[in-house]
Amino acid sequence: MRRSADVDHERRVAIFDLIEDNSFEVIKATEAGYHGPYKLTLAIEEGRLVFDLVTSEDQAVMVFKLAMSPFRRTIREYLSVCDRYYEAIKSSSPSQIEAIDMGRRGLHNDGSALLRERLEDKIILDHQTARRLFTLICVLHMKG
Repeated sequence: MRRSADVDHERRVAIFDLIEDNSFEVIKATEAGYHGPYKLTLAIEEGRLVFDLVTSEDQAVMVFKLAMSPFRRTIREYLSVCDRYYEAIKSSSPSQIEAIDMGRRGLHNDGSALLRERLEDKIILDHQTARRLFTLICVLHMKG
């Protein structure tokens, strides 16, 4: 049950951080003169990550799907390290916790870099926005 609480907390923090500060440029919309803000719905359908974007007035911007297969290994490794991290917090030394956390952050960075790469022809994201979205993708993966 603890994992659920940790995951829910991470999800809430990622959403809060995205609302407060993000860099999210939809190339097609920018070319058409619209610069946001956007509402984004993320989902996983039939093994694909679905991005559904609308304007703040609920006008459709675009819907597209990305294959999840390029993300699976990184997500699996990241979630495994997260489990070890949450266990380490309970009983490990600070240096052990720090070492696990460095690995966790490295995998998180790898996942966010992959996301930016896969989206580069549709959406331009900064590093922090990509990290927050990768967190949400991991949560979706766990629940899917």
